[in-house]
Amino acid sequence: MNKLLFLGNLGAGEIFVIALVVLLLFGGKKIPELMKGLGKGIRSFKEGMNNIEKEIENPDQEKK
Repeated sequence: MNKLLFLGNLGAGEIFVIALVVLLLFGGKKIPELMKGLGKGIRSFKEGMNNIEKEIENPDQEKK
């Protein structure tokens, strides 16, 4: 599965413009906080997806 699937057909120029807009809107000091929050959100989403897959594969196991 392509990990950058959500980007669609964006080229390097479009990604650069988006990054520039984010930098202008939030400033350099806020970007690490935003990326940290984004990382936590992605991790939580993946954990949820893994839990759903496990429940589908093993529906007889009791929930803890």
